[in-house]
Amino acid sequence: MANEREGQEQAGEQRAPNPDLRAQRSESRTTQTYALFLKDLEKKANIGRELAEQAAQSVLCLLEQRLIDTEAKHLEAQLPRKVRDLLQRCARHEGTIPRKYKLEQFLAMVAEDLDTTPNEAERLSRAVFATVREHISEGEAEDVMGQLPIDLRSLWMQEA
Repeated sequence: MANEREGQEQAGEQRAPNPDLRAQRSESRTTQTYALFLKDLEKKANIGRELAEQAAQSVLCLLEQRLIDTEAKHLEAQLPRKVRDLLQRCARHEGTIPRKYKLEQFLAMVAEDLDTTPNEAERLSRAVFATVREHISEGEAEDVMGQLPIDLRSLWMQEA
C-alpha cells in the first residue's frame, strides 16, 4: 500500500480533498468571520455578544427593508455569510412589501426589538452601521447611503 501511494505521488496524482474536511474548513472560516464581526460590534458599542447579535439582526433586518433588492444583494455579497443571514428579510417582514420609513420610525422599531429606549437604539444602530461599513468596500458603503433618506443617512455616515 505504501508503494502504491508512492507510485501515485511520483506519477503526479494527488488525492482530492475530503469533502467533509472542505465543509469543516468552510464552516470554520464562516464562524471566524462572524465572530470577528460581532467582536468589532461589541467593542464599538461596549456591549456583550448576545446584545450585539440581537442589535445586528434588528438593524440589518430594517436596513434590508430600505434597500432595493439589487442593492441588498450587493451588500450581502460583501458581508460574512452569517452576517448575510441577518440581513435577509427577517421573519417579521416575510411576505410583506418593503416599507419606507423615517429615522424616528426606524429607531422606534429597533428600540422595540431590543426592549430599550430610542436613544439607546440610536447608539446601537450607529455601532451596527459602523461595523458593517468596516466590513464592506467604500463604494458599496456609498451605494447603500445613496438609497437611504437623508435622516437615516445620519446613522449610516461616519461620525466626525
